[in-house]
Amino acid sequence: MIQFEKIEAVAKITFNRPDKYNSFVREMALEFQKKLDECSHDETVRCILVTGAGKAFCAGQDLKEAIDPEGPEIEEIVRQHYNPIIQKIRKIRKPVIAAVNGVAAGAGANLALACDIVVAAKSASFIQAFSKIGLIPDSGGTYFLPRFIGLPKAAAIMMTGESVTAEKAESLGMIYAVYKDAEFENSAMKLAKTIASMPTKGLGYTKILLSQTFNNSLDEQLSLEAETQALSATSEDHKEGIQAFLEKRTPQFTGK
Repeated sequence: MIQFEKIEAVAKITFNRPDKYNSFVREMALEFQKKLDECSHDETVRCILVTGAGKAFCAGQDLKEAIDPEGPEIEEIVRQHYNPIIQKIRKIRKPVIAAVNGVAAGAGANLALACDIVVAAKSASFIQAFSKIGLIPDSGGTYFLPRFIGLPKAAAIMMTGESVTAEKAESLGMIYAVYKDAEFENSAMKLAKTIASMPTKGLGYTKILLSQTFNNSLDEQLSLEAETQALSATSEDHKEGIQAFLEKRTPQFTGK
């Protein structure tokens, strides 16, 4: 259900239920959580790339499990499956890239939006499908989407359940970039390798700062920047960056 491979310093996690559009069941959600934890603690992993097998990125929850009388209750699914995934993605001090190769619907769309960088194939789409079955957007959707594109547009997209194309998502500010389908896999991996070669600690600190920006006042954010800058300056990568600049060479960062 979860395919995992390490390519240089990139951990590639692939949702692998293509016949079910990579929709989540309990086993898959818990396995994904486990892989995120492993990546968090593995110092050789400096970037995480999340994508889907087949035509879809992730269609959200497998509804057969959700309506199974012997299966988990809906609140249990949200609290035990999806909430920990979103929290782990946001708290892990390494860049997480969502490579949306196809449709991302429901929790699948919001899982992508929770990642630090989102890229999509031109044929991909994002659907807040919850309203079509009488549910509300979960997995952080009501947190991330209004912050990215504003409340009025977020409300309309969530209430109508419209399919947002990759190109429209980029123009709205939902995602970072759109790549041609034929070049998508290589382009996404190239981006991940580039990010993985950068100062991982510094990027992790940047992630912390960005997570606070909508909650802090300007004075609070400036203070946090000063504190975090001091921490960044103690890293080996900072020392290497300075030395490389002085020696007029390309820095060789190690993520430490």
